[in-house]
Formats: sequence, structure tokens, C-alpha cells
Amino acid sequence: MEEKTNVMRILEQKKIAYQPHSYVTTDAVSGTEVAAVLGQDPKRVFKTLVTVAKSGNHYVFVIPVEKELDLKKAAKAVGEKSIDMVKSKELLGLTGYIHGGCSPIGMKKFFKTTFQKEAAEYDTIMFSAGKIGYQVELPLKEVSKVIRYQLGDIVTEAQ
Repeated sequence: MEEKTNVMRILEQKKIAYQPHSYVTTDAVSGTEVAAVLGQDPKRVFKTLVTVAKSGNHYVFVIPVEKELDLKKAAKAVGEKSIDMVKSKELLGLTGYIHGGCSPIGMKKFFKTTFQKEAAEYDTIMFSAGKIGYQVELPLKEVSKVIRYQLGDIVTEAQ
């Protein structure tokens, strides 16, 4: 992989070992398509979702690609009455990332981040390297050297 993303540079700066993955030669869009193209178990491939609460606070949730965020459970996990997804057009200005290339690492500003609790059960997990077509794979415990996060039960089964 020739191209380094900002996420990869941050991980290297912190001396955190990671495995880069690239799928730029395909037109995989959804997380489950990305997992399939990379030959990975979709339970270990995570997507990053950004939300806004009625309070105006923003929160980041990182969940398996084959699951859906349960807005009620997510709100409860961060102590809010209710939350909604951030609109795609607001994402770049808020996080520095575009829809489909959003990573929990390297956002413009740190937002309280919650990983679905199953992330801790795997030796490594994968998530966006901050650019469409690129993923990083690393142990969840290594992520704590870069950002603070909590674990929670925040998903519902995809319909």
C-alpha cells in the first residue's frame, strides 16, 4: 500500500503496530461489501458513526458493519435523552472526514467514543483508515493509546 492516511501517520507516530488494508480497486461501498472484498469476518470490521444529541453534544459510535446503531441504546450509553445521526453534509466540517471514510482516530476534535462491546472479544478489529478504500487492523487495546473510548451495547440487528 503506497498511500498513507492521516490515521496511519497517527498510529505510526504513537509507535502502534497496525495492518493496513486497501480496497481501492473495487467499488465496494457498504461495510459488508468491504469485509467481503478484504476476505474478513464482518463481525470484526467496524464502521464509525457520528451523532448529535438534543443537548448539541456530538458522539461517535463504532459498531460492526453488519449491525445497525440502536439510537435509544446509544443515547443511554452516553447519558443523553435522545440522539440522531449527523447529516452527511455536516460530517466533513465537523470531523474532517467524508461519509464512507470516517475513522474514530484523527477527527478534527475529540468526541466521546463508544465501541460496541464485542470489539473487545477479538484479537484485532478493522475500521476506516480515514479515507475511502483504506482500512486499518489492530487490537482494540492499542486504540486506547490514541483516543479514549468506552464499551457499550449500542446495536440492534440489521433488518
